[in-house]
Amino acid sequence: MEAIVEIGAYSFGDTPLEADGSPRPTAEGIRNLFDAIVHADRVGLDYFGVGEHHTVSMPASSPGALVAAAAAATKNITLGSAASIISTDDPVRVFQQFSTADAVSGGGRIEITAGRGSSVETFPLFGYDLADYDQLYSEKLALLMAINSAEMENISWSGSVRPAIDNLAVVPRPILGKLPLWIATGGSPASSARAGSLGLPVSYGIIGGAPHRFAPLARLYRESAAQAGHAGDGIKVSVAALGLVAPTKKEALERFYPGWHNLNVEMGRLRGWPAPDRNAYLAQAEAPGAYYVGDPDEVAERIVHLHGYMGHMRHFLQGDIGGLPHQHLLESITLLATEVKPRVERLLSKK
Repeated sequence: MEAIVEIGAYSFGDTPLEADGSPRPTAEGIRNLFDAIVHADRVGLDYFGVGEHHTVSMPASSPGALVAAAAAATKNITLGSAASIISTDDPVRVFQQFSTADAVSGGGRIEITAGRGSSVETFPLFGYDLADYDQLYSEKLALLMAINSAEMENISWSGSVRPAIDNLAVVPRPILGKLPLWIATGGSPASSARAGSLGLPVSYGIIGGAPHRFAPLARLYRESAAQAGHAGDGIKVSVAALGLVAPTKKEALERFYPGWHNLNVEMGRLRGWPAPDRNAYLAQAEAPGAYYVGDPDEVAERIVHLHGYMGHMRHFLQGDIGGLPHQHLLESITLLATEVKPRVERLLSKK
């Protein structure tokens, strides 16, 4: 039976830390992420998304490469980007990388989620002007959609942010004709309306505040889709959030906090955030906060509670932040697949 709500995980990579807090090799973080994806497939998780960051602490800079590697080492799990920053990448290459992964996987398990880039380190890294943020995303998304929806290998396209393409082949093509293409947003109404008007599924990254406050955005998305004449299976919502599952709530809180603290110290340096506040952490880790940190019963109940507001078909968590010990991530993935997932299905079946 198809899951009412798919349960998954996502990661930007998480570089392990030495005892003194200094980072270990970034390659170790990538290897741990690959191992986590293979483990997630083995225990029955529905989805794993690989995000894009370019920092020492979060080194998953090439989602397409990791997804292709994982496609060869897994059998059932759906794999995708969470998200690919297409504003500062080439949509042709993004499509080719994920279509290659689709071929490796056997077809039907690979997705692309297109993001604008809430973290802007890709702009100086790849030589783009942050002032062109909106135009880059709009045109590159249009190109990615044109490539994905094409019925033949040869593509023609012109715009202002990259050279034109004149009847040139973009290969390989996906086995099923095209790849599922999602829009990622952190809560912009314009992004919700855009996704709906384009008829693309939308993925909400909810990393603060009360998750149910996103319900009006999900309504806006569905209304925009209906007004544009889009309906059916392509109109769907997913939710990405921070969280960690452990056998007990106490263990989950204690395991997740050090990494949360480390990440917020780093983000404070980069973005001018205030010093981490443990009370703020605890508030977000309790309903109706944004962190899904708890035992399987609580996490399942909170996912189902949000489903009543969002009607989302996928809920996936990032737990590996700030040097989380790898064994804690693997245990969280196991519990998501074997304990949270059946509880969510059981609770939803009663409604």
